Amino acid sequence: MQIQGKTALVTGAGRGIGRAVCRELMRRGAAGVVVADLDGDLARATAAELGGLGLQCDVADPAAMTGAVAAAERHLGRLDILVSNAGFGAIKLDLDDALSAPDATWQRMWDVHVMAHVRACRAALPGMLERGSGCLVNVASAAGLLSQTGDTPYSATKHAAVGLAESLAITYGDRGIQVSVICPQYVATAIIGADEGTAAGSMPGVLTVAQAATAIADGIEQGRFLILTHAEVLGFFQRKAADYDRWLGGMRRLRDGLRSGGFLKTKS
Repeated sequence: MQIQGKTALVTGAGRGIGRAVCRELMRRGAAGVVVADLDGDLARATAAELGGLGLQCDVADPAAMTGAVAAAERHLGRLDILVSNAGFGAIKLDLDDALSAPDATWQRMWDVHVMAHVRACRAALPGMLERGSGCLVNVASAAGLLSQTGDTPYSATKHAAVGLAESLAITYGDRGIQVSVICPQYVATAIIGADEGTAAGSMPGVLTVAQAATAIADGIEQGRFLILTHAEVLGFFQRKAADYDRWLGGMRRLRDGLRSGGFLKTKS
């Protein structure tokens, strides 16, 4: 889908990848953007910068999520592109207990990483299907194809997000709906404790938010389902599929290395 002239709603867009995506969409000629974020002040600040509408929205709240889509449709006249981006990671990784996270953490991640996509797409699809055109973009993670050592709820829910996007593409792909799932590795955002002002190339394997947004927008315009901001993820994914047992052994070695302060290479 060409971005020029299209309208968009982006969640989790008060900062980080979401804000950078909003900027990139407008740079490519989008007709308008609605910015939704848990932090309403950040959402409004990003929207003011871009001449859009800012909304406070907890994507884990069903009414708030569907309300944000409705508000975007009212403000923009129609919704062409939905970028369901909001997400979060564990505060503390546990390399020795895959089941250490409490049920509340599991539920919150399920609501944010999976059900927020479900509810947003459910709300946006009727208008898109009526027009026979639309683009659903769900942001998952490389952890949804590989794994995130030490954060089981994150890995499990990101895998579910990828599976959801596949189902959407299978069901609606021949009805004018373009579906994409984004699976980034490390991007310089607060989720990895990085400064968004980090210069490109200053942290090996870490992209700036602008670099990630460019790759995402390119993928949308090229109509790709699987959008990888980090090209190397494809090779990792192929090796995992080719020999699952060997890959698991490698991940155990990675876990052991992380105990000595190694660098994690899967989480967005």
